[in-house]
Amino acid sequence: MAKVSGCRTFDGDLAQLTLLCNEDVTSANALEEQLQKIYTHVFNVDFARYELRPLRAAAPDLLDDFYDLRLGLRSRIGGWHSRGFVTPKAEKLLRDVFRALRYATDLIGELMINFRQRKPGKSRRLAFSKKTRGTLFHPELRGARLADFKSGDVIVVRGTIHNSAAIARISDVDSQFSHAALVYIDPQGQQHVVEALIEAGATTNNLHGALSHDLGRAVVFRHKNQELARKAAQNIYEHVRSSRRMFARRIPYDFSMELEGYDRLFCSKLIRQAFDEASDGKHVLPAFASRFEQGSRDFLNCIGVTANVSFAPADLELEPGFEAIAEWRDFERTSHIRLQDFVMVKLFEWMEKESYTFKEPPALKIISRLARASSYIPWPLSALLATVAPPVPTNMKRDTISAIAMLHYTAEPLFKELQTLERKSVFERGYPLHPREIFAHLETIRERTPERVGYLWSPYVPEEAEA
Repeated sequence: MAKVSGCRTFDGDLAQLTLLCNEDVTSANALEEQLQKIYTHVFNVDFARYELRPLRAAAPDLLDDFYDLRLGLRSRIGGWHSRGFVTPKAEKLLRDVFRALRYATDLIGELMINFRQRKPGKSRRLAFSKKTRGTLFHPELRGARLADFKSGDVIVVRGTIHNSAAIARISDVDSQFSHAALVYIDPQGQQHVVEALIEAGATTNNLHGALSHDLGRAVVFRHKNQELARKAAQNIYEHVRSSRRMFARRIPYDFSMELEGYDRLFCSKLIRQAFDEASDGKHVLPAFASRFEQGSRDFLNCIGVTANVSFAPADLELEPGFEAIAEWRDFERTSHIRLQDFVMVKLFEWMEKESYTFKEPPALKIISRLARASSYIPWPLSALLATVAPPVPTNMKRDTISAIAMLHYTAEPLFKELQTLERKSVFERGYPLHPREIFAHLETIRERTPERVGYLWSPYVPEEAEA
């Protein structure tokens, strides 16, 4: 742990945060209180209070410091769980704390590169590459390389589109991850990932390609039982490869997010199947499941989610049987995905608390029907339709296509407006917007047009006004 950064105020805040994170607890109530204090402390941190020049110079060490704080908290989850301290409230607070500490790490990294942002567009930047400064490793593994991945490692990632932000947000507690995949290394040393994709179902891909697929952040989790992990990876790889052979029955994507049965798979459910079957049912993930009980049921129904309890990629953060061994983010894009996250937080909040609902315009019905049709018709006609409606899997409902489109086109203008404000803040003040400023501005946008925000309509608008 770095002793000082050169910024007195920041050093005091970091010292206090370190004490909070290292504090021993002896009851469930004490754990809840400790986690609430940590979250409040991190959320209240504000660059306006700090001298940025010395912080920028100390940033590389500070990145490790903040990562180590998270790892320290995470290493104690198993003990807290065995003693019955991880109540539902403590579980939620743990998720909140990890999310807040990750955002704090992002901001330090952005400061390190002087808040530089890359232009929008596809990125082929390789996650976990030593050529980028966004790679952090567990203290025992610092100096590791991409080649040091092992069979059975689980990678959770976050993409850079609004739909990725939405997937990360649809459970009752916000998360920062939208997809999970399992690493498999074959006898020839070739590195693969086994994953379930919306457009392809269960499939295998090259690890290098998966890690350079327009990502914003990624974390690698390694199971403590390496033999079990290797067996899980090999079994699921062979199972999925068999399903992709000619005339074999492919494994479609499971939009329901239900945990029962393995005839259909979503990304985390594939991980669950791998470890469940490799352990003969003795190791069933997750220990702490995501819940879909407080969200907008109308929206969840539209996208096909019927589960009330499921396994989301972010649940790996709390999984006692896994170690978090490496983390990567693209600091030139973390501001981008953070703003997307906050937009989604507000959109879902308006749906949950203000009863806003999506209303589909006639033009979007036509486009979603074309997209739905494109999954059934042969190429090249489907390729022609893809110019106006991208191909979709045969088991994706038309309502799902429409809901995803409405979410994107509602979020994009809000995101663009926040980006403009963020750039202005960096230019004029030297640092980005604080979350409280972002949320306040989003509420201001809603107040400007209270009847609707994009395709999201207030329940208090008369039908004639909608027309």
